[in-house]
Amino acid sequence: MNDFSLPVRVYYEDTDAGGIVYYVNYLKFMERARTEWLRSLNFNQSNLPVLFVVRDVQLTYHLPAVLDDLLTVQVKVISYKGARITFKQQIIRGRALLCAGSVEVACVDRQSLRPCRLPKSLLAHLPQPPTK
Repeated sequence: MNDFSLPVRVYYEDTDAGGIVYYVNYLKFMERARTEWLRSLNFNQSNLPVLFVVRDVQLTYHLPAVLDDLLTVQVKVISYKGARITFKQQIIRGRALLCAGSVEVACVDRQSLRPCRLPKSLLAHLPQPPTK
């Protein structure tokens, strides 16, 4: 699955009263990984004429992460069309799958906040869609 990976260390601030990673922080780790994925393609979100907003998220939690764990957050583009990109994302610790799901983002114009097509410069870096 590994198209892009980002190592993330679990800090005290990421955990809840029980000492495990608070569920919403997995989404933060995934957001960070998608941002770094864009950066790896030489795109900086602050300089793009568009914004990416999360449209849909589906997650399954398998195992908890705890303080000081070193996690790997994986990002893979699974589909894109028009103004949307869907990512498959996983968070693993060693070989153990902790959290997995899909995140769909919509592309919107930075000024009007209305949906717009994905920039051609970004499309050039995306994998070719599967042929039918």
